[in-house]
Amino acid sequence: MAPSEFIIANTELVRPPLTPEIVLHLASEIVPIWRKTEEELSAEGVPPPFWAFAWAGGQALARYVLDHPETVAGKSVLDFASGSGLSAIAAMKSGADRVLASEIDAFAIAAITLNAKVNAVCVTSSNSDFVGRDDGWQVVIAGDVCYEREMSGRVFDWLKSLAARGALVLMGDPGRNYLPGSHLQELAVYDVLTTRELEDHELRRTTVWRVVG
Repeated sequence: MAPSEFIIANTELVRPPLTPEIVLHLASEIVPIWRKTEEELSAEGVPPPFWAFAWAGGQALARYVLDHPETVAGKSVLDFASGSGLSAIAAMKSGADRVLASEIDAFAIAAITLNAKVNAVCVTSSNSDFVGRDDGWQVVIAGDVCYEREMSGRVFDWLKSLAARGALVLMGDPGRNYLPGSHLQELAVYDVLTTRELEDHELRRTTVWRVVG
């Protein structure tokens, strides 16, 4: 079964609580779809299906972009660690010139493509490792990327370098353990409805930060 067929068969079209303007192929529970993903790939220990859920950081970023379209209008945008593609779709709906969504999971790439199509926008996706690269993006957005120490440090150093050369770099974060304590400017705060399947609270206070280089 192709990744796109798997996603359609194992998800439902849902409007995330904070961004009802957007509809996504999402799962209701993480364990069943994770097991089905392992079965589909005939492998154990595959990456969690992050693409199957609208995480708090991504919802906050998408809400901010939808409410402040001037942030991305007419600009080139990179949505790093895009997951379901929620923030990338919000950027296109807000008038971005073009959006590239990056993910390392083939299922995520398929989900982004499906979700962009159902929202009638065009989002390009890539499974390349973009950390350390600079393709001249004017805006870079990243949701929920501070949940692992090593990854957080590596990614944040890269984001700071992009901000230092003039890119607008935005992060959505619901208080993850490894969010840096400096080089951040608070732009907005949202209370995001989530699920105990994913988080330790049903409501996560989530901040949109601007990275200062």
